[in-house]
Amino acid sequence: MSKQFWAVIVAIAVILGGVFWFTGNNNKSNGGSSSNVSATKHIEGNGSTGVTLVEYGDYECPFCAEWYPVVKQVQSDYSSQIYYQFRNFPLQSIHKNAFAASRAAEAAGLEGKFWEMHDQLYVNNDYQGQSGWVSSNDPLTYFDQFAKNIGLNVTKFNTDYSSDKVNALVNADLTEGNKLGINSTPTFYLDGKLIQPKAITVDALKTFIDAEIAKKTGNKPSTTTPSTTNSPSSSSSKQ
Repeated sequence: MSKQFWAVIVAIAVILGGVFWFTGNNNKSNGGSSSNVSATKHIEGNGSTGVTLVEYGDYECPFCAEWYPVVKQVQSDYSSQIYYQFRNFPLQSIHKNAFAASRAAEAAGLEGKFWEMHDQLYVNNDYQGQSGWVSSNDPLTYFDQFAKNIGLNVTKFNTDYSSDKVNALVNADLTEGNKLGINSTPTFYLDGKLIQPKAITVDALKTFIDAEIAKKTGNKPSTTTPSTTNSPSSSSSKQ
């Protein structure tokens, strides 16, 4: 065969290779999203009634921070009866470090301590004071301290934090939330149905859970002594 023929073949191969490279790299978002990655499955509780409460949350959101102690109390009161699941939904357009915080939680999750980091992020969310990691230009310095607080290997944590794998997990949650039409946080689903408590209180959330348990089991819920400690009175507006 002529040299011209082989030159044409090589040129075509180079062009095709460039097309595949471009396509592959443009399938990534925020450092490595993949359509093959499933949404996260961070779940607590024994779920004896089969009822599942799912929260789509943003660690930087002030209303998520207000809901945090309420949800923790509900988890405690219904720990044997329901499953509680958290999924990442960082509102990146208004919360500059929200995606980074979700990465920190997922990186901790790779070392088996998702919930511990989840708690650290909310406990240390000084949103109203605009201090700490929420307003930092280098939130990783704070996340490293949180990692130390919960006994993580900080070197591994940093590697995982910046990995495509962790970014893909956060993006997978965002994809699921977007499919549901979520545009604010926190957003709660109870057994796949959107619920909208009218106040940021334990009782407001329990009302929905009790009704769902009764519907599903035909029995009244059996919780621990009802909590009388609610979060401060507040509007249920979201971000």
